[in-house]
Amino acid sequence: MLRRFTGRRAIPIAIAILAFVCFGFVTASEPDPKVLSFKLPKDIKWSGSETSPNRQAVIAGDPSKEGLYIVLNKWNPHNMSRPHFHPNDRFITVIKGTWWVGTGPKYDPDSTTPMPEGSVVTHFGKQIHYDGAKDGEVILQIVGMGPATSTPAEQKPGNWH
Repeated sequence: MLRRFTGRRAIPIAIAILAFVCFGFVTASEPDPKVLSFKLPKDIKWSGSETSPNRQAVIAGDPSKEGLYIVLNKWNPHNMSRPHFHPNDRFITVIKGTWWVGTGPKYDPDSTTPMPEGSVVTHFGKQIHYDGAKDGEVILQIVGMGPATSTPAEQKPGNWH
């Protein structure tokens, strides 16, 4: 015998059917490009080749000009910079790997300090430092004010006092 759905029984069934119709067919869609933009890792354009010791992807701004810039730097293993300094402060977040940092004009990779993933490092403007990747690939996010120049500042062994 068929019963008719009336009164109190009909309301929950109608709500369930309406919910399925409204939400059951929802699929993921791309965000509105007027609201936000994004790049998936596969879409990030890196400078240089896979074998380059250090590669860069510009995320915002232009590091060669005055103003705010944000870049990603990718360092291959066994690659360290020599002592140098930058004209302005730079704020670095270690995204992947362990970044090794050292200070002063005397290049000594054995005295560097490890900065694991998630660490935040500030290079103060005009202060001498060196850093790099030792055992594995490192990806950094660097935020600073351009132009992002680098001035060599290594004290050679014959000049140590």
